[in-house]
Amino acid sequence: MEENKDNGKAEIYSQRVRAGKRTYFFDVKATRSNDYYLTITESKRRYKEDGYFYEKHKIFLYKEDFNKFVDALNATVDHVKTELMPEVDFTQFDERETKEAQEKGEVQVETDSGLDQELSWE
Repeated sequence: MEENKDNGKAEIYSQRVRAGKRTYFFDVKATRSNDYYLTITESKRRYKEDGYFYEKHKIFLYKEDFNKFVDALNATVDHVKTELMPEVDFTQFDERETKEAQEKGEVQVETDSGLDQELSWE
């Protein structure tokens, strides 16, 4: 665990999800008093006259809201998949992403997307 000198908060765990032109970071951090929280960061590479920069949007999620957040996310994804787009095979997106990574020679880590399973923080 490395201490972040900027704000005194330690990063405990990090998971990255590449999604086209965006990258999402799920980071567990700890306060000085060992209280844990989650940050979800969306990062997009943008072009500016003098080069590229990354536009970032961040959500802070605190432990008392984990269950409510996961329940709302699961219900929303389920609604889209079953009510709005029941004809779509969502696994095709995982297969396409794996194929594109292989064509680029990138190493792809096999993980569950979480869309077909219930999410939970335990």
